[in-house]
Amino acid sequence: MTTQMIIRSGAAILAIALTLWAQPAASQGNPEQGKQLGFTCLGCHGIEGQRNAYPSYRVPRLGGQKSEYIEAALNAYRAGTRPHPTMKAQASSLTDADVDNLVAWLAGFGEAADKVTAEQVAGVPAAQICVTCHGVDGASVKPAPPTLSGQQEDYLVHALNGYKDGARSGSVMSAFAATLTDADIKLIAGFYASQDGVKTLD
Repeated sequence: MTTQMIIRSGAAILAIALTLWAQPAASQGNPEQGKQLGFTCLGCHGIEGQRNAYPSYRVPRLGGQKSEYIEAALNAYRAGTRPHPTMKAQASSLTDADVDNLVAWLAGFGEAADKVTAEQVAGVPAAQICVTCHGVDGASVKPAPPTLSGQQEDYLVHALNGYKDGARSGSVMSAFAATLTDADIKLIAGFYASQDGVKTLD
């Protein structure tokens, strides 16, 4: 499949998805209570370069990550629809209020945005469709997609491979990732990791 075919098919998938996504209700939480719960999170997400044991990749940076995405991810771990033994174990004990509190605490770290433009990805063909949601063009996309800029490169590789091989669910990302080669994934991950964005929690 050519790069242009990938871009066209990805654009079609996103166009359909964007008409179906609805904006979720904003959660309300207590950041102080979230901070108490968050001490456990800091054991991995608060150490720069901390690695997941197996498969080995750097744990994702959460500082500045979008609140909507954090909430969705925690709920997916709670429901067991997003695979990761440690995260599933951590999230399974959380109540709805706990999730709201954690999200409120993490919101205190600010929110980083993907400020990537179409011009910036012109030299990275595989990433050209990404900017539709993960760039300035995606600022109004709801629910908010995760900020990729500044994320750990090997984590992004792991996540894209998860969508590609079906370990992660997500109709839009799964369909897009299915078109990517290993080289494409490496280029996308390297590009977004080199941008300013999310940080390790401190």
